[in-house]
Formats: sequence, structure tokens, C-alpha cells
Amino acid sequence: MNTDAIVINWADEAEWLCAAVADDADWYASVARELARPGDRLAVDVGCGGAGMAVALGAVLPPAAFVVGVDGDGNVLDAARRRIVETGVDDGHIRLLHADLDTDLAVLPLVAGSADIIWASSSIHHLADQQAAIDALAALLAPGGRLALAEGGLPARHLPWDVGVGEPGLEVRLAAAEDRWYARMRASVPGSVPMSYGWPTALRRAGLADVTTKTFTLERPVPLCEADLRSVLLSLRHRVDRAYADGELRQADKAAWDRLLDPDDAAWLGRRDDVYSLSARSVHIGHRAAV
Repeated sequence: MNTDAIVINWADEAEWLCAAVADDADWYASVARELARPGDRLAVDVGCGGAGMAVALGAVLPPAAFVVGVDGDGNVLDAARRRIVETGVDDGHIRLLHADLDTDLAVLPLVAGSADIIWASSSIHHLADQQAAIDALAALLAPGGRLALAEGGLPARHLPWDVGVGEPGLEVRLAAAEDRWYARMRASVPGSVPMSYGWPTALRRAGLADVTTKTFTLERPVPLCEADLRSVLLSLRHRVDRAYADGELRQADKAAWDRLLDPDDAAWLGRRDDVYSLSARSVHIGHRAAV
């Protein structure tokens, strides 16, 4: 296993994050409708990335409510602002805030003790002490507020086991490479604290009650339409390039992927009718007791 440290350049990831949330807009809208309550006045999207959930919550919360999107990278926030404008959502309901998610969560001035919804999607696992971060977020909730963590699920699958290029099991090995990347990423976080239990347990340890997990299956109709196929191919390109650049994907597999993702190659996946899109995402929700 490669033991070099992983450093994520979020500026390089900013536009990719926006593209990814655009593809998932329907999912964000569905989850936002489930999280929102008629009396909600404040929601927070922690590690907002491309502002997918910030936009979705802004669309379903009452007119007097507002959403705070929080991220630690200015380039990501700039991309999120552009994404908000593109969606046409009234940006008067959405405020973006720059904050270090490792150090500033407990002192966010806009939301201390008053948040009805706090959403964190694939952001807490980048922080040094995940339990401490969840504790800090739980303390920001208003009575009856909900903390929702979108973490885990099942990795996306798109291809048959044997695609006729490279060794069969290509996509399985890509997922394994990403798992190794994740382990290195966690080990590379300065001051990383292991969390040897699941997200629902972490929510309970933060003092939250009525903890539940709901897993959403995301599936596109087959054969994929042009837009869905394009999205799948862009996602695979991004995943392959990152895994290879960080030394987790072997050369032979990279060569096979390069053929499959090259429109000028006879093996290009865009010519196939058996590419699909299937994944599962888990959302873990804990409630602060009502007064």
C-alpha cells in the first residue's frame, strides 16, 4: 500500500463539486423535503461544497427562513455562489460563510443554539476528530433540531464485471483503490483521531435521540440517456485520475480505463448500451430533545 500523505487541493475540486451536485439535484430536493418542518427558520449546510443541499433547503423552507452554507475553502464558496445564481433560487435566503470546519464549528456566530436543520454530506470524515465535530454540531441545534449526516452507503456501479478490456473486475478494483485512498486520507489528516464505530453511534454519543438511518437507492433508467451517460463517464474519469495520481491504481488498470474513456477508441464506453448507474447513500439523523 502507498503510504504517502494525501493532501486534497479543494481549489482544484471546486468546479467538480458543483457539477456533481447538479447531477444529484433531484436527490437533494427529495431529502430536503423529508428534513424540513413547517416551523423551521434556520438550516446549515456544513462543508457545503457545490451548495446542493443549501439550494434544496432554500427552496423548501418557509419564506422567512434562511440557510447558511459553511465551507473551509474560498474557491469552493465562490463556485457555490455561482451555482446558487444558476439555479435561480432566491439567494436572499442563503448565506455563505467561510469557516475552518476543524476549529470553528463550535463558535459559528449565526447559528449557535438555533439551527433547526444541520446537514453535513461527506464532510465530517475529512476532519481530525469526527466525534468532536459531531458534538459541536449537536450543540448548535435548537430544541427539536435535526442533525443529518450523509455518510456511507454503497459505491456507485456502472459496468459489467467483464468489459472486454483489461482484466475482468476493473470497477471492483477501482473501488478497492478508492478504499485505500480513503484510509490514507484519514491517516494524513493532522491530529487524526480514530472513530471505531458507526455514524448512528456517534450521533447518540453527541447526546442526540431518535437516531435513524435511511438509505436512498439512486438508479438511472437503462439504457442511459445522453446526459446520464455523460455524467457517468465524467465521474469515472475523475475517480480514475485521482486514484492513479495518488498511486492507488495500477498501471494496467489505468491503461484499460484510458481506452474505455477515450471517445476515439473503439472500446469507448459511450458506444455501449450496458452502462448503468446504481448506488446507495445513507443519511443518519439525530434529534435534539424538545424543551
